[in-house]
Amino acid sequence: MGDPLVFGILAIVAIVAALMMVTSHNSVHSALWLVLNFATIAVFYVILNAPFIAMVQITVYAGAIMVLFLFVIMLLGAERLRGAGAGVSSRGERFHQGVAVVLGVLLVTAVTLALMNGESGTGTAVPTMPITSPQELGLILFETYVFPFEVTGVLLLAAIIGVAIFTLRKKRGTAV
Repeated sequence: MGDPLVFGILAIVAIVAALMMVTSHNSVHSALWLVLNFATIAVFYVILNAPFIAMVQITVYAGAIMVLFLFVIMLLGAERLRGAGAGVSSRGERFHQGVAVVLGVLLVTAVTLALMNGESGTGTAVPTMPITSPQELGLILFETYVFPFEVTGVLLLAAIIGVAIFTLRKKRGTAV
């Protein structure tokens, strides 16, 4: 399954990135913390010998979904969630920058360790999956799990529409 040290480092990075995403006062910063969390999960997939799922994680979630989120955030002007306290924001920004640097170093270290352990061949053997190609995986997912995909799409659409309605009401001055 992989080196426990690499797993521990990646787990710390994922948990701290999730906490920073939730506690950030800036919506754009929260979205960027979520991108770091998605990237860490993709590295988990690589360690578990699932490179196709890792690339799907990067392209679909960290790529397309995050571009959609950032577009909605910027379009609606929701990136400004905090007050005008300049002293608090600069101290908070320095804290977030420091945490980002530490997490970046940990992520690079974990990826380096994973690559070094993967090339040496001394790690434990990963059992092979019965699904051997992206075509087979796609057929299984879209034949067996069509309904969850459709529900996820409807939920994302409803969330975007809800944010647009709340923002329009706020701009008009009516209470929600």
